[in-house]
Amino acid sequence: MLYQSLFAVCSATLLASCTSIEEVRNKVADAGDGDRIRNVIVMIGDGMGPQQVGLLDSYVRYASNPVLDSSAFDRMAREGVVGISRTESHKVLVVDSAASATQFASGKLAGSEMIGADYEGNRAESMLEVAQARGKAVGLVSDTRLTHATPAAYAAHQQHRSLENEIAVEMLETGADVMLSGGIRHWLPQGVNEEGSAVRQELEALTGGNVRMSSRRKDDRNLLAEARDAGYDLSFNRTDMAASHGNRILGLYASSGMLDGIANTQAGDGAERVQPSLTEMTAKALSVLENDEDGFFLMVEGGQIDWAAHNNDAGTMLHEMVKFSEAIDVVLDWMKGRDDTLLVVSADHETGGFGFAYSRNDLPAGQPLDGDVFHGDEYKPNWNFGRVETLDRLYEQKLSYDGIFSEFDSLDDAEQTPENLRSIVNANTAFPITLAQAKRVLETELNVYYVADHGTLSAERFPLMHERKAFYVYGSGIRKNILASVVAEQSNVVWASDNHSSTPVYLFAMGPAETTDAFKGILHTTEWAREIIDVLD
Repeated sequence: MLYQSLFAVCSATLLASCTSIEEVRNKVADAGDGDRIRNVIVMIGDGMGPQQVGLLDSYVRYASNPVLDSSAFDRMAREGVVGISRTESHKVLVVDSAASATQFASGKLAGSEMIGADYEGNRAESMLEVAQARGKAVGLVSDTRLTHATPAAYAAHQQHRSLENEIAVEMLETGADVMLSGGIRHWLPQGVNEEGSAVRQELEALTGGNVRMSSRRKDDRNLLAEARDAGYDLSFNRTDMAASHGNRILGLYASSGMLDGIANTQAGDGAERVQPSLTEMTAKALSVLENDEDGFFLMVEGGQIDWAAHNNDAGTMLHEMVKFSEAIDVVLDWMKGRDDTLLVVSADHETGGFGFAYSRNDLPAGQPLDGDVFHGDEYKPNWNFGRVETLDRLYEQKLSYDGIFSEFDSLDDAEQTPENLRSIVNANTAFPITLAQAKRVLETELNVYYVADHGTLSAERFPLMHERKAFYVYGSGIRKNILASVVAEQSNVVWASDNHSSTPVYLFAMGPAETTDAFKGILHTTEWAREIIDVLD
């Protein structure tokens, strides 16, 4: 890293031909020890492979009326540095979010599903903890749960990612200055599950009824009360968050995950929206952390890109990418005119093996071309290469697949019919299904509700998914994947599975050149993490 900085400084010196040797030495020293960088911001698109970034890029470029003028990724590619990140964890080809987050939080190789521990089971100090030790303010923001894999790896050390109750306790002990996310269910005492209990009434009053009172804890620890005693402002809605003026804030805005991308879009910016958006949480975190004279570290996760991809729900995934891009733009705008901040944007892995593919379905009609090659002859491709209008249709989706099946499951048992599923799907997506297709989704879903255990996907109805049943591991969600396969003929969207792939991901960096040069090329997540830790340390 130092020799790259030295080359840059010497080149600049030769061009300017007026810089003294002493000034050169000073610049090299500054570049080498990272003194110029006060603030480090890491933004993670969970499940965001190159294909997901490409989906947003195609939407911005080719949709008839895109909601974004440009994507933050294009902005970073033009103004910053782009590299590639390998994501695999110790001795395996495919990483899960916990191991990946541990690796890019600590720079240490991890074992699958570990939180904040290296592959030998030792505590792996995170860059957040390094920043804390240097007196910097620190923050965590996510639209999933605060105790979910990515934020947890920065502030906890546990054997397994499922230990979210223990993670919540440890995160409170770690004491990040800003923590904004969902997942209040791991912070509430188990007594709130008893209807009418005194503790339930107390916490309903505290939260203003903005979050569901349901606890996953197995004890009576009230972590909200402990956080308040530790000096945190508590926030449970958008208004609370905006009104907080302290230097420590804990905001928990949902029982589990926050609004998905489509629900977030549908809610808009009206006063009736209770939850803050990812963009608003990011802006709030910056406004609190920037007051620390020693600088700060902030991690922001767009976590539901991954959830949409697990469901093979391309429309929701597009909305999630828009949401994450808007949050990055907030940071880029905040960074304008500054030379003391490093921003790194990447992903923990790709999810779903997503992409557009050409097909033999709905072939385009021939048309004459008057150009000097065709001279009026018919132009007729042999395949359907995917129409750009598909991008508008994807964005027009009104409910996520989770929302569609939640609405369907809320019907009385007698009303959970193929006809009603078809009606709900067709009212909320721009890719209508037939009654026969609705029957296929429900019949197959009933037969293979636990496909990971039984592997009985119908070979006749879904031959490809049947052959690859080992790669559809989330049995309880299989009907969403089947719905995706049903509409694929209209959308040209293909998926490899309902889980993670080994596809390398993008790595973007913005900041002073002597710092961002280190993020060029192909790096493992542990390598780019160590570059950040070097800057912080």
